[in-house]
Amino acid sequence: MQTNLYFVRHAHSTYNSDELGRPLSKRGFIDANIVTELLKREAIDYVYSSPYKRAIQTVEGISKYIDKEIKLLDGFKERILAEHPVEDFEVAITKVWKDYDFSWKGGESNRIAQKRGINATFKVLDSNIGKNVVIGTHGNIMVLIMNYFDNQYGFDFWKELEMPNIYKLSFNGKKLIDVQRIWGKT
Repeated sequence: MQTNLYFVRHAHSTYNSDELGRPLSKRGFIDANIVTELLKREAIDYVYSSPYKRAIQTVEGISKYIDKEIKLLDGFKERILAEHPVEDFEVAITKVWKDYDFSWKGGESNRIAQKRGINATFKVLDSNIGKNVVIGTHGNIMVLIMNYFDNQYGFDFWKELEMPNIYKLSFNGKKLIDVQRIWGKT
């Protein structure tokens, strides 16, 4: 029986240091409405999300539409790059993608973050067999999850992601059988 997970990278938010509470920007709210309209066509059964406000706000429209509460899972929160803001983000993110076991002080390596994301993904798959499930998440952790199943989804893929973005991953059990882009450049 096929299970479909709709990974939704959050819409645009104005950067500040409050990772947990950072809200969507005005543009982000406009795009979140488009996310809702796109997902209305997909017969969604349940909605999960990272506990971060911007991820929740991106998927709350579809949650209200299907009249189901959003289930929060820490496993879908963004990867922690470092304990404190890094001096050069490009250098820092490139290094962790080049070496899956490297981590900056107080941060997660790709391997650790990926394991966290995969554990959450398997939990959702195990409890929603044959369902269509939306997952509000973040770019880096989403690509690390996708990379676990297919290594074509890596650093270069991540760099091309938009905010928001939607990818439908179809599974037979825990085996990935198809990936479709629902939102994004063609």
